[in-house]
Amino acid sequence: MSFRGSNASSGMGVADHCKATYLELQRKKVHRYVIFKIDEKKKEVVVEKTGGPAESYDDFTASLPENDCRYAIYDFDFVTSENCQKSKIFFIAWSPSVSRIRAKMLYATSKDRFRRELEGIHYEIQATDPTEMDLEVLRERAN
Repeated sequence: MSFRGSNASSGMGVADHCKATYLELQRKKVHRYVIFKIDEKKKEVVVEKTGGPAESYDDFTASLPENDCRYAIYDFDFVTSENCQKSKIFFIAWSPSVSRIRAKMLYATSKDRFRRELEGIHYEIQATDPTEMDLEVLRERAN
């Protein structure tokens, strides 16, 4: 079995727009979430969708496809037990169990390289079904 180029080990490239959009979420709070997908023709990760600051976690989870893999960043705001407003950035590797094996492999081999491009992520969650990334899971990880 042969692999083209270095994609087998290092994963896909990352579009500059991905980093810029992530920085808008991280520094300017322009987005509540960003969903990324792999464009197989371009051989790179691209921004698929962004959610405005007023959008809820339910809006975010509804934006993820039921049967295909995605990467996502979610800016989780919460109040600590000391009554302090905090924000934590979650990287979510969404790989539903019903997605194609090829897609799962492609996203798995590209994840580490993509995540390294995005500095300042606090937590990572790998989810194969919605219960693994429930809002309660984020709350537990953030506290």
